[in-house]
Amino acid sequence: MTKHIFVTGGVVSSLGKGLNAASIGMLLESHGYKISLQKFDPYVNVDPGTMAPFEHGEIYVTEDGAETDLDLGHYERFTNTVTNKDCNCTTGSIYYSVITKERQGKYLGKTIQVIPHITNEIKDCISRLAGTDTDVVISEIGGIVGDIESQPFVEAIRQYGREIGRENVLYIHLTLVPYLRAADEIKTKPTQHSVGMLRQAGIEPDILICRTEKPLSADIKEKLSLFCNVDKESIIEEKDVKPYLYEIPLLLVEQGLDKIILKKLQLKTNGNSLDRWLKMLDALKNPKKVTEIAIVGKYIGLQSAYESIYEALTHAGISNLAKVKERRIESEDIEKLGAEKLLKGCNGILIPGGFGERGIEGKIEAVRYARENKIPYLGLCLGMHCSTIEFARNVCNMKDANSTEFDVNTPVPVICLLEEQKNIVSKGGTMRLGAQPCRLQTNSIAYKCYGQELISERHRHRYEFNNKYRDIFATKGMICSGLTSDNELVEIIELKDHPWYVAVQFHPEFKSKPTNPHPLFREFIKATLDVNS
Repeated sequence: MTKHIFVTGGVVSSLGKGLNAASIGMLLESHGYKISLQKFDPYVNVDPGTMAPFEHGEIYVTEDGAETDLDLGHYERFTNTVTNKDCNCTTGSIYYSVITKERQGKYLGKTIQVIPHITNEIKDCISRLAGTDTDVVISEIGGIVGDIESQPFVEAIRQYGREIGRENVLYIHLTLVPYLRAADEIKTKPTQHSVGMLRQAGIEPDILICRTEKPLSADIKEKLSLFCNVDKESIIEEKDVKPYLYEIPLLLVEQGLDKIILKKLQLKTNGNSLDRWLKMLDALKNPKKVTEIAIVGKYIGLQSAYESIYEALTHAGISNLAKVKERRIESEDIEKLGAEKLLKGCNGILIPGGFGERGIEGKIEAVRYARENKIPYLGLCLGMHCSTIEFARNVCNMKDANSTEFDVNTPVPVICLLEEQKNIVSKGGTMRLGAQPCRLQTNSIAYKCYGQELISERHRHRYEFNNKYRDIFATKGMICSGLTSDNELVEIIELKDHPWYVAVQFHPEFKSKPTNPHPLFREFIKATLDVNS
């Protein structure tokens, strides 16, 4: 039978449940087990796809086109799992499914209630990942125990453990053990209250992972063990590990968490192999070179808005034995202060994705600065649109060139709405989403990066390169080096007579791992080192 691990949180949110779930998954894989991970989010949105970056952070897109929580990015970066639409469920999606079934008469006239109908739907979501090819499913419950919106999920995982047998289920509770500087004391009371609420809901945690600034003394662990009814050896201390998130699995291994989990779930081990991870960490912590990348975005003030991009740059630095310094620049600041002042001295420029016209002119000026000063450049999704507009205006002399996203009446729509999008009114889950094939020109930078002609990358967009302008762009030195299999959509553009200039319609950051950097990011960072060597 598939085993299940449920990760809950207490005291405060944002403690790192996703990173811990991902780290546990990586450790179980190192012992030879096949794992799946999923995230339950208590908000009522059907998915985060319609939520603004400042509200939610990054929207992570899966291979099958689901718009999901950014924790799924951690799952894929730390493990070999490939997430899908079943790996992120929200209160909204659960209720939507139940209400749809009720309208279809599938409940045969029953009164629909939170218990059993909502909790049964949650349990069905858990069961979908439990197959013959999965040894352990790790389910993260968003929010914290005690939140009113989390109660159905906590009840569902209680029921699930009772139904499949307690020996097949493990409850791990991540909590904060705060240090009060004024009193110079570590306080266990918040954790006691959090575990107390979990126990009131019918769940006895098997393991406590304690986030803390200061080391937990033997007395503190004894106190937690006594009042939380958890074995002392199952209380795991987790100190802050900034700036190296990839050290979290090693902190857990040092305290034997992987062996505790295997023992409690009655799983055997053939010994864990962490050699590749350790080699990666060594390269991360001991770089031989340094390069500075300017990231010109619209949501720079929020770390999580570009989480996968920042991580992909780190991965690329690892593969090049280089430290990647990030110069994070708000595109609106370039509109006010100019590109020269904010971009001078950087070794590479990256324009990430986004939506809406705010800050667009600043992004376009950043692209121009990269093109004219021969600075290695990587544009992602909206970054490709900005590259197209800049080239049209300043090289092709189309001064009014724009995207219909920013100016619906532009006389020169070099970026326009996808044909399939023109009759779509609903916003949620209606973009061009998920993995799409792309064929590369063999004499292109992109082909040199990938080393193959046919690739697949994840998309999230409504607008595209306008094919009407392909020929004139080509005569001016822009190459459409990546096209869909039917040659209808432009996926990658490059420039001749430039050291390294690539802009793509897709989001390569979603497929990068610390042990397997994405080829575009890897070669982009290599180019910044080569040009500036």
